[in-house]
Amino acid sequence: MRFKIAAHSTGRRTRPAARAGIGAAAAIALFCCAQQTVALPLTPFGSETQARRHCPGDTVVWLDFRRGRYYFKGQSRYARGFDGGFVCGTEARESGYRRSLFGLR
Repeated sequence: MRFKIAAHSTGRRTRPAARAGIGAAAAIALFCCAQQTVALPLTPFGSETQARRHCPGDTVVWLDFRRGRYYFKGQSRYARGFDGGFVCGTEARESGYRRSLFGLR
């Protein structure tokens, strides 16, 4: 049985091995070319006034740490909850927090 397989062999790699080689090459290329993301330091404040002093030219938002969202001043969850703080809008956005569209979430 072994002789028949060897006699019909063409010398090419089997398909799973070729796919593994292509996958490994793609993983190495993505790993080498990927940019590293660095989380910026986030400065939460207990009051809106402190946050305004920290970033005078930026919008102050309420950041809910538990939900991972930030709310603007007119929204229903602005300054509500115990797991949050006032931060600058650009700091919240650059740190990976998402904007709440309706304030209802």
